[in-house]
Amino acid sequence: MKLVTIEHEGREQVAFWTERGVIPMTWLNDQAGTDWNTELFALLQHNQFTELRDWYDNQGQEKLSSLPYLPANEATYRALYRRPRKIIGVGLNYREKAIELAGRAAEEEPVIFIKPDSTLIGPGESIRLPGEAGQVTAEAELALVIGQTCKNIQEEQAMSVVAGFTTSLDMTAKDIHARNPRFMQRAKSFDTFLSLGPSISTPDEYSNLEALEIKTVHNGLVAHSNTVSSMIFSPAYLIAFLSDVMTLHAGDIILTGTPGSVPIQPGDTTGCEIAGLMQLNNVVEG
Repeated sequence: MKLVTIEHEGREQVAFWTERGVIPMTWLNDQAGTDWNTELFALLQHNQFTELRDWYDNQGQEKLSSLPYLPANEATYRALYRRPRKIIGVGLNYREKAIELAGRAAEEEPVIFIKPDSTLIGPGESIRLPGEAGQVTAEAELALVIGQTCKNIQEEQAMSVVAGFTTSLDMTAKDIHARNPRFMQRAKSFDTFLSLGPSISTPDEYSNLEALEIKTVHNGLVAHSNTVSSMIFSPAYLIAFLSDVMTLHAGDIILTGTPGSVPIQPGDTTGCEIAGLMQLNNVVEG
């Protein structure tokens, strides 16, 4: 199942992303007499996401095929949602990137940080470069959307709590971080320093997650790419590790690390490209 958040009828709401086009949830509710929440975060928070996926797998695809749709290229796309409870970042999670930046092999444990929701923007919105920040980089990442509350979950069961995957861009004030590694949280926390994609694809959409490729795009060109198999800590391991530290709730976002960053400046366009998801693009402003 693939869903998107669009701006429609004056507000941001969830819609199905199908081969024919985009079908707002409000249209399904109106025409099929259903009562699904019309915002993705509410679906997750009220335990409706799993029910919706079961409905989609059993009868939903057929039902949707009879509904009207918006052409995909005519919809206005927004971030999946605006106020997750937690946005958790993971640094240095690709072997090549870790060696390049740190000059050594992987750490024994993941490097983690928290992004405030005031950093969050969506597709088409502008990344604003703070005047005092110096050089800023953008990093494409596969993001995990948690679908149910979990604590101390085992790695073998960890993927069962994932609602789906989305694209993301994590920005870093590189000069601030370079002055002192302890400044990483500040370097990650400026407004507009996280972009979240418009689409979510459920895990069953991927037959081989290990082969999934994440690409950092800069001014229309792929600057870096790598696959999930090259992560030091797998998505399942990250969920298990983080759930030992903190309770994970439905709607929490985990950024799994980047295959490579690009320096950005005003006038640039930067993005994240992952198969099975809508490409995420943002412009850069000074």
